[in-house]
Amino acid sequence: MSDLQLSIHHNQQSQRFETTVDGTTAYISYVDNGDVIVYDHTIVPDAIGGRGIAGELTKHALDYARKQGKKVVPACSYVASYLQKHPEYNDLKVQ
Repeated sequence: MSDLQLSIHHNQQSQRFETTVDGTTAYISYVDNGDVIVYDHTIVPDAIGGRGIAGELTKHALDYARKQGKKVVPACSYVASYLQKHPEYNDLKVQ
């Protein structure tokens, strides 16, 4: 990611982690099933794409799951790909 500083907000009512860049909102949504979080969509509009925003949102979401002691189901293809590239999060995946 470049020098972009993101302020990521946990919107619990909408069940998503979100950030706004240049007036455009990007987010990763989830379903909390108790001891498992299903990350189901990562949305970064084209207007703000290519800046590493999806990666930062995913890292934040996975760190949240770890802090909460929850496992993760990567239903979103981006999250699944991120997990393959970042083995430090392998312990979070539901096997």
